[in-house]
Amino acid sequence: MSAHQMLKVFVTRRIPQEGMKILQKASMCDLSLWDSDEPVPRAELLKGVAGAHGLICLLSDKIDTEVLDAAGPNLKVISTLSVGFDHLAIDEIKKRGIRVGYTPDVLTDATAELTVALLLATARRLPEGVEEVKNGGWSTWKPLWLCGYGLSGSTVGVIGLGRIGLAIARRLKPFGVKKLLYTGRKPKPEAEEVDGEYVPLDTLVRESDFVVVSCSLTPDTQGLCDKTFFGKMKKTSVFINTSRGAVVNQEDLFEALSSGQIAAAGLDVTSPEPLPTNHPLLTLKNCVVLPHIGSATYSTRGVMSELTANNLLAGLTGSEMPSELKM
Repeated sequence: MSAHQMLKVFVTRRIPQEGMKILQKASMCDLSLWDSDEPVPRAELLKGVAGAHGLICLLSDKIDTEVLDAAGPNLKVISTLSVGFDHLAIDEIKKRGIRVGYTPDVLTDATAELTVALLLATARRLPEGVEEVKNGGWSTWKPLWLCGYGLSGSTVGVIGLGRIGLAIARRLKPFGVKKLLYTGRKPKPEAEEVDGEYVPLDTLVRESDFVVVSCSLTPDTQGLCDKTFFGKMKKTSVFINTSRGAVVNQEDLFEALSSGQIAAAGLDVTSPEPLPTNHPLLTLKNCVVLPHIGSATYSTRGVMSELTANNLLAGLTGSEMPSELKM
């Protein structure tokens, strides 16, 4: 590449200013941006990516063969503002020798905090309580009114003790959790720090008072939490998912919650996203659904944006990326 050649970069959405400033200062970049908070329409994505050397995308952008073909042979780097990469056609990207940057680590703490908040809100029925205050349902003190489940003395099971799973476990321990079980592809030495016990999935599901899903979406975990899975859980147990919506069979979850097979569920991820407002899960009092806000703190999104921009620029110059996906 000649010293003066401008490299076309397409950004699929307005990203936080920390990252935009870095991109705007990069003299080698000819920036093209879908200037909106809403996802880029498919036709605009295909048009925008044509001839691009670099692409910045979000989880909501499906980067498949059609998009890669539309981009053409110039495309050298894709930088995603996310830790997840199931929206990317990884095999096809690898085949074409395109490098991928992503944002792990920086959103670990924010996601772990949100997971604990969602677990407590679900287990202690906070949204129901707020609703009762607002609608006049709060009349007098009653011994069992709005009773939920506490963490003290409980058994917590974490499915997937990666960075985020471990950060969740660290935060739950001080609540007086008696036993922490985890499952995954293999035992993790770092589990010692939280006295985690590696057990088969079946054992975890049967014994846990709280089941927290924190694994990545793979062919093995797709639809993992189904009728059989919920059937093994205790009737008093609470199910929490902050990983990916497709890990859960939502029809089976609805059945488990409405029949009293399990006590409650808290979800920060669904399939699809957004969840339609007429979805059966939203009719249930014992199901708390959040709009995928695991990493939604100002500082976290700012750092993610910075890292996304720096990953892209490093990829364009053939340098080492701060955070490259090993494929």
